Amino acid sequence: MLIWHDLWSIQIPPVEKLLRTVLVYVGLALLLRLGGKRDLAQLNSFDLVVMLLLSNVVQNAVIGSDNSLTGGLLGAAVLVALNAVMVRLVNRHPRLIRLFEGRSTTLIHNGRVIPNALHRLGLRRADVVAACRRQGADDIGEIADATLSPGGALVVTLDESHRGATIGELRREHERLLTQIRAELADFEHRLAPPPA
Repeated sequence: MLIWHDLWSIQIPPVEKLLRTVLVYVGLALLLRLGGKRDLAQLNSFDLVVMLLLSNVVQNAVIGSDNSLTGGLLGAAVLVALNAVMVRLVNRHPRLIRLFEGRSTTLIHNGRVIPNALHRLGLRRADVVAACRRQGADDIGEIADATLSPGGALVVTLDESHRGATIGELRREHERLLTQIRAELADFEHRLAPPPA
């Protein structure tokens, strides 16, 4: 019975548990914001190491001297609820979006890499080129604009000559060709028809 008691008995006041969790969440959110948006839609090995170590470093700050199951579940519930509230709150206010997420950064414009943007974000040119290839660009010269969004996704816009056709464009071209073929067939049938007697 002693095991069950230790398992469920919170060893620090619930208010302290709540406060610890909220403060660590806000602190990490600010630190990650200051760290920048280097993701390019994926973590490199250094970023992954930092993320793994961060969870371990702040663990004691969240749990304090409490190792109970109830305390852990309370902390997890607070994190999930706080995150849901923060996401909804930030998404409703453009100023908060800029504060917590930052702004988009143009990395390539008119086929030219912007070195200052790469340097400021701590990105390597090779990583940006690889991410652009995943977005459908064979060469940087094909890119009209490549922008790194606040969430770390790279949005690539190819120049006019390298863009694929849309379904609507293909449909319009298909209709145009069908109309042309019908007109040529009608003309051909008219020429083949015997003259009226």
